Amino acid sequence: MVASLAGDAAAYRCLLESLTRILQGYFRIRLFEDLATHADDLVQETLLALHLRRMTFDPAFPLMAWVQAIARHKLIDFLRRSRRQGKIPLDDQIDVLADPVDSVAAVEHRHDLDTLLSHLPARSRDVIGKVKIEGKSVAETANETNLSVASVKVIIHRGIAALRNQFGGKT
Repeated sequence: MVASLAGDAAAYRCLLESLTRILQGYFRIRLFEDLATHADDLVQETLLALHLRRMTFDPAFPLMAWVQAIARHKLIDFLRRSRRQGKIPLDDQIDVLADPVDSVAAVEHRHDLDTLLSHLPARSRDVIGKVKIEGKSVAETANETNLSVASVKVIIHRGIAALRNQFGGKT
């Protein structure tokens, strides 16, 4: 995205191709079968919105969170227009680490996650990575890092709160 904003047409084309695959999967799993035929239209609407708003993208923030926010709004608008319901998560948070559609998405998600976590101190990154990303228990992480279970919980809580505060979320 950064290269495409700098005028690299090849990078922009590659970005759009990657996002097309990711968005197709995103919409197909969120639409009921009788509405799944509209997934390609939603992909095009989302890509057009991304194109028109590309100058508002801030490279300091994760790309996929920005893309998914726009895609989610397009999906909600479509469902309102069609007066149907889809499979939209009830929580307000967009899962940046949702099951990636392909390896390109996995790489982009990992890059976005690393960028987000880079705003935290090393110890917080390590502890959050072990528990929230690798799926280790708090007790396992405490043993590996020579911290108490309570310290691990506090580090995770404070790290996530710091990210919410820094990126405009609610605490």
